[in-house]
Amino acid sequence: MSDQLKEIMEKETVLNVGFDDTDSPEGMCTTFLAYKIVDSLQKQKIEFLDFPRLIRFNPNIPWKTRGNGAVSFKIKTKNPSKTKDQIKNLVSKYSDVKNGANPGLVFLESDTIPFEFTKFSKLALWQLINRNNAKAFAKRNNLEIYYQGNGQGLVGAIGAIGYDFDDHTLELLSYRKKSKFGKERKISVKSVKDMQEKTFPDTFNSFDTEKGRIMITPHGPDPVFYGVRGENVDSLVHATKILKTTEKLDGYMIFKSNQGTGDHLENELNFENMKPYASGRISGVVSSIPKIAKGGHVFFKIVSKNHEFWCAVYKPTGMTSVASNLLKGDEISVGGGVRKASKNFPRIINLEFIDVVSLEKNTTLTNPECKKCHKKMKSKGLNQGFQCVRCGKKASEKISTEISRRIKKQLYLPNLSAHRHLTRPLQRIGTVNKSPKFDKSISWFCVYGK
Repeated sequence: MSDQLKEIMEKETVLNVGFDDTDSPEGMCTTFLAYKIVDSLQKQKIEFLDFPRLIRFNPNIPWKTRGNGAVSFKIKTKNPSKTKDQIKNLVSKYSDVKNGANPGLVFLESDTIPFEFTKFSKLALWQLINRNNAKAFAKRNNLEIYYQGNGQGLVGAIGAIGYDFDDHTLELLSYRKKSKFGKERKISVKSVKDMQEKTFPDTFNSFDTEKGRIMITPHGPDPVFYGVRGENVDSLVHATKILKTTEKLDGYMIFKSNQGTGDHLENELNFENMKPYASGRISGVVSSIPKIAKGGHVFFKIVSKNHEFWCAVYKPTGMTSVASNLLKGDEISVGGGVRKASKNFPRIINLEFIDVVSLEKNTTLTNPECKKCHKKMKSKGLNQGFQCVRCGKKASEKISTEISRRIKKQLYLPNLSAHRHLTRPLQRIGTVNKSPKFDKSISWFCVYGK
């Protein structure tokens, strides 16, 4: 064998793989497919260059299955064609196409990610991107793609490859054996509480103490048994040793993710970009008295850059008491998703947080008090002033009294049970994950019994 041929055969290709929309409301899970692919590739001794990535995109997309998550990973392979075929076969095998899944798969051979990918990913984080735009992007960049159905999964597949982390979290997803798919998940409530207490603040959103609700187990028929979110591998692996269940699980995999970063609300909304289903934030001044609608939901308006916008706070968020106590003139910053116009309302922002920047004084006019008798004076009639009925002392006008506000200048978040995957929890406010780079020797992937 010539040296040149030997060099070609030994040369390794860096391959970025992205896929999405392999699941349906009836079952399957894109992360479970990733788990199966990783298991298959590891048997081929293929090198992983980073954690598998679980990227949550715009949560307001109306046709999302659950958390609008897509997956990507970066590997080194000596035989990219064989590796691609292997992945393609697994995507085809596990995608729940018969129940409405529209899987998309994208391959990029490159050690670096082109800026076009990053730009596309950022848009997918807060906008609605049409699948035809994804197909045009793939054609423009000469990408090797594979899709079934309408190809909607190509949007997430491209976005997952291009996502650029400013901050990140990790999630350990534990998977069930096939025989348990769709059956009730049984896990010790006490063990979840204990896990949260013992791993805090390195894990988050595991148990809602106010509602007594477990937050790590899904409720659908998908293969995930539980998912623990946190800041580092050690705390997540430690969590698995605390959690108690009688069910024999198949294994777990740790994903690098943008969950808990609030990234979808970093974009500044304005009159021009406030399209239906967009996500973002906006700062302004409360311009209407909040109205409490049927069901306890609260609606009010804010003015920002000479435009007025409707805001809605729904009862399950737990923020309605905050919204109902806003006054005209309060300066606030809010974030959420834009709901399309209806018969009763124009486009409206469904709020995911309220940050009170400044509060107006809440004053009321009352009859003056007699300083001698310490009693409220009585009015003598229109424009005739006031008089004490005991001693006869007089006063010309009402006095202004300040009423203390029921809300403070601070950030208000929804109840824990109302958090979305991307919601930045209180414990992560002001922090950025600076955990070390990927170490392939750590326990980021495990199939039990192997």
